[in-house]
Amino acid sequence: QVQLVESGGGLVQPGGSLRLSCAASGRIFSIHTMGWYRQAPGKQRELAAVITSEGSTGYADSVKGRFTISRDNAKNTVYLQMNSLKPEDTAVYYCNADIMTPALTVYWGQGTQVTVSS
Repeated sequence: QVQLVESGGGLVQPGGSLRLSCAASGRIFSIHTMGWYRQAPGKQRELAAVITSEGSTGYADSVKGRFTISRDNAKNTVYLQMNSLKPEDTAVYYCNADIMTPALTVYWGQGTQVTVSS
């Protein structure tokens, strides 16, 4: 059984920073693309950032220049460094990964709340 466990969410003032982590554990052959999605109240879940196993990255326009996604393949962990946070970044953030077990399966974390408010 594979699990994704997120950490690092919380309450931060506008302009502040947070770093999210997501660690994959279990019977893992390899991890392909990993990403962070977010869902604000009353809105659909949207992609925030994605990173391939080779390290190529992609970002939503709304977070480009403020968020940085990275990964540590040795630790099966993906990170999201969030700077210059805005109230509109408030959402539940979910980790996502394409994992070979050996079948290729998409896994999701349980979500971590990020609230940006003064």
